[in-house]
Amino acid sequence: MIWRRKQVSSRTRATEGKRILEIANVDFAMKQFIHPLMQALREAGHHVEGGCADGPHLATLREDGFVVHALPMARSYSPIAQFRALRALIRLIRRMQPDLVHGHMPISGLLARVAGWWCGVPCIAYTCHGFLFNQPGSFKRRSLSFLLEWGAGQITDRYMTVSQAEARDARRLHINARAQGIGNGRDPERYRPDNEARVAIREALGLSDDQVVIIAVSRIVRHKGYPELLRAMESVPDAVLLIVGERLPSDHGDMMAQEFARAEKVLGPRLRVLGYRDDTQRLLAAADIFTLPSHFEGLPMSVIEAMLTGLPVVATDIRGPAEQVVQGETGLLVPPGLAAPLAKALTELVENPASREVMGKAARARAVALYDQKRVLERVVEILS
Repeated sequence: MIWRRKQVSSRTRATEGKRILEIANVDFAMKQFIHPLMQALREAGHHVEGGCADGPHLATLREDGFVVHALPMARSYSPIAQFRALRALIRLIRRMQPDLVHGHMPISGLLARVAGWWCGVPCIAYTCHGFLFNQPGSFKRRSLSFLLEWGAGQITDRYMTVSQAEARDARRLHINARAQGIGNGRDPERYRPDNEARVAIREALGLSDDQVVIIAVSRIVRHKGYPELLRAMESVPDAVLLIVGERLPSDHGDMMAQEFARAEKVLGPRLRVLGYRDDTQRLLAAADIFTLPSHFEGLPMSVIEAMLTGLPVVATDIRGPAEQVVQGETGLLVPPGLAAPLAKALTELVENPASREVMGKAARARAVALYDQKRVLERVVEILS
C-alpha cells in the first residue's frame, strides 16, 4: 500500500507527455548518470527538468536545453542542512507541479520522495544507486539508514535499483515489493576499442605501445580503494597506473595526500594522476587493464565503460562489480580492502597478454548484451511512462 497525501491536480492530458522532475545530489551525478535519462524522456515526449546542487557540470545540461534548478543539497547528515534542502524541494515542486518526481542517490532520493509525497505528486519514483545500510559503518548509522529507506519505500510508486542484488534486498526486506533491477548502460559506439585513440593518447602521455597500462577511473576518495591500489602497484612489475578523476567539493575526508606523495616517490613515472577528463573513452582505449578496488558500489558505470572498451576488469567482490565481472572470464575479483590479492590479480594480467585479450573480448560481448545504454533507458522510460 502506498501512503499518499491528497494529490495535486495533474497537468497531463491524454495527448501530452508528463511533467517530470529529476532530482540528484550533485552536478557531477546529474551530468554523468541522469542526463542521458533526461534526454530519453524528452525524446519520448515528456517535459523534463532537473534539480541538484549547483556546479559547473550543469552547463552541459543547460546547453542541451534543460532547466536544472539549483538546490541547497548537502551530502551530510546535518538535520539543518537537510531541512533546508527539503524546504527548497517542496517550494520547487509546488511551483513546477510535476506529474512525477524521480529521485536518485540515498539522501537526495529520500528528500525527493518525502517532498513529492508532502506535495501530493501523483507518481513518486526512485532509483537506488546503492543502499547506505549495505555500506561499511556503525550499527547505529546502518540501522538509521535502513529505517529511512524502509519508510521512503512505502511512499514510492516506481522503485528501481541499478543492481539486481539490491532489488532482491528491497523485496526481501519489505522496503518495496515491486522493486526492479534496471541496470546501468553506456553507448557501445562511444566506448569501444579504438586503436587510433590508443596511439594518440599514449603518444601524448609519453608511453610506448609495449608498456602495460592499468587505468582507474573514479572519484579520488578512500572508499574507492586507492590506498590499497597504490600499495598494490609497488608489487606489480613495470606497469603504469593512470588515475582519472578528482575529489568532489562535497566529498568528506582528506584527499589521501600522504598516500599519493609516498606512491609518487616509490612508483615515480609509473604513476600518472590525470585529474578529471572529458575524454575518458579515449583514455580507456589507451589502457590494457581496468581496476576498481572499491569498498562498496551500486553498479559502477566505469566498469561498464571499461568492459565496452574491451578491457579485462580487476574489481572487488562486492555488490555491483560481482554482477558485472565473471570471474576468470571477463576479469578477476578480489576481496575488498586488501593490497596483496589486488597486486596478485593485477600481476597475473600484466604478465599474460593472451589472457588480457581473451578476457577483454568476453567483457565487451557481455557489456554489449547487458549494458547497452539504449536498451536500459528504453526500459526506464517505459517504467516511468
